[in-house]
Amino acid sequence: MACAAGAQDSDFEFGGHTKFRLAGQSFPDDSLYRDLAGRESLEIAGDLRLNLEWARGAWSFDANYQLLGLHSDYRFTSLTNDDRRLFNLTDVIDDDGDNAFLHRLDRFWVGHTSEKTVLRFGRQALSWGNGMFYAPMDLVNPFDPTAVDTEYKAGDDMLYVQYLRDNGDDVQGAIVFRRDLVGGDVESDQATVTLKYHGFAGETEYDLLVAQSYGDPVVGIGGSKSVGGAVWRGDIVVTDTDSDTYIQLVTNLTYSWIALDKNMSGAIEYYFNGFGQHDGRYDPASLATNPELTSRFLRNELYALGRHYVAGSVLIEMSPLWTVTPTVLGNVSDPSALFQLVTSYSLSDNMTLLGSLNVPMGGNGTEFGGVDPGVQDRYLSLGAGIFAQFAWYF
Repeated sequence: MACAAGAQDSDFEFGGHTKFRLAGQSFPDDSLYRDLAGRESLEIAGDLRLNLEWARGAWSFDANYQLLGLHSDYRFTSLTNDDRRLFNLTDVIDDDGDNAFLHRLDRFWVGHTSEKTVLRFGRQALSWGNGMFYAPMDLVNPFDPTAVDTEYKAGDDMLYVQYLRDNGDDVQGAIVFRRDLVGGDVESDQATVTLKYHGFAGETEYDLLVAQSYGDPVVGIGGSKSVGGAVWRGDIVVTDTDSDTYIQLVTNLTYSWIALDKNMSGAIEYYFNGFGQHDGRYDPASLATNPELTSRFLRNELYALGRHYVAGSVLIEMSPLWTVTPTVLGNVSDPSALFQLVTSYSLSDNMTLLGSLNVPMGGNGTEFGGVDPGVQDRYLSLGAGIFAQFAWYF
């Protein structure tokens, strides 16, 4: 909703959603998870999100409140926290292992916009890069390629600025403030300071990136171009660390067509992860020899342990309200893969069903088949899993 007050118009918009989801997961006989959780596990979660936006002249303010509750037979991931963030805007109400409740502010920023500049300070989201599944240029909270619900990206505390040039190009910059996990102090070597130029060269768009993230210099170049009826995108990102220089490359092709009287759009992508393991060994002893990979994996900057990946998907519009998307993420060096069948159905203008079937494929010791945890005859392996979510927007 929007309303105006006073001599100067002030616009308020208030909305949000509630989401209820369940995730069921099975475990093979030789899975370490089976020893801990049993044959299968079930997680039930609820999410209330309230979004408030306010604008008055050049000034604006955004606050998004979240209340989350979950029940889980066995919890795979830790609860969201603000240990690294500048501001502690997350509070765990209760956590007894099986049940947990927390609330937080996922967006909380104030901004100023002029004809050519945008300035925002506070908790907000930043998404850069041309990757469809893997996004090496996205230095701040990239999505896990296996994530089904990608409606909202987790926010971070930053100063963001954008300058719009007369020719349509723009320059974006950000300083992401972070704390050291040990001492809790805000440290420059934990921050990400980045600058990106987005420009046009004829019908080609390009990005130039210069950054320093967690103390490491980063440079990148990317772009997109129409090729026939398809769109070709890609990024090359180079990171210089104390131990070595690492290259990441992602390139993809997307195309839309009509077949069997259905609208379809497909994407295929190749990703090279220079931080990945050369020998395809992911046991703790082998990973300990690659601290650049493990540190980024633990910080949720990377979601790939290997070096060469191919991913592809086809979105099929079964009807104007119903889509089905088969997706494959493959580590070609193992080889192993994850097959996902994602479906979305619009029940009404403000209600949606989202679901997926997830099937890992690969042998023991492979990334998707089950990483070796260093326990004899046991692997971090998963069987088939399901995800179902109902969302109501208001």
